[in-house]
Amino acid sequence: MLKDQLNKDLVEALKSKQEVRAATLRLLNSVIHNKEIDLRAKNDGKESFLDDEGVFAVLKTEAKKRKEAIDLYEKGGRADLADKEKEELEIIEAYLPAEMSDEELEKLVGEALAEIGPVSPSDFGKAMGVVMKKVGGQASGDRVKNIIQGKLKSE
Repeated sequence: MLKDQLNKDLVEALKSKQEVRAATLRLLNSVIHNKEIDLRAKNDGKESFLDDEGVFAVLKTEAKKRKEAIDLYEKGGRADLADKEKEELEIIEAYLPAEMSDEELEKLVGEALAEIGPVSPSDFGKAMGVVMKKVGGQASGDRVKNIIQGKLKSE
C-alpha cells in the first residue's frame, strides 16, 4: 500500500537526515491520519483506513496546495519560500501517477464529447464530469477544462 511506502520512506529520510523530505512525509502522514479520523467520525466510530485511491486524493490535494503557494510566493517576490514549496511538491509528485500527455488528454476529451453527442458550450459541466471520470486523476481539472473549452469553441 502507498501509505506503508510513505512510512517506510519517512524512516529512511530520518535515518539519512534528509530534513525537508522527512518533514514533508511527516506532514503527508499527518494529513492522511486526520482524513482517517474524519472517516471514522462519519462511520460512527468504526475503524476506517484510506485505500491507495484515498491516499492519492490526499496527495493530489497537497500537491495543488503547493502549486498555489508557489504561484503566490513568486508573485510576492519570495523566491526562498517558493523554492521550499517546489522542493516539497517534487517529493509529493514522486508518489502520484504520471500525468497524461496533452495528446492523450485531447483524444480522451474528443472521445467523451463524441459519447455525449452533439455538444454546445452549455454542456460544459456534463462533458467535464465524463472526462474527469475517464482521466482517473492523471490530469488536473484545469488542463481538462482548458481542452474542453477549446473544443467546445471550435465546434
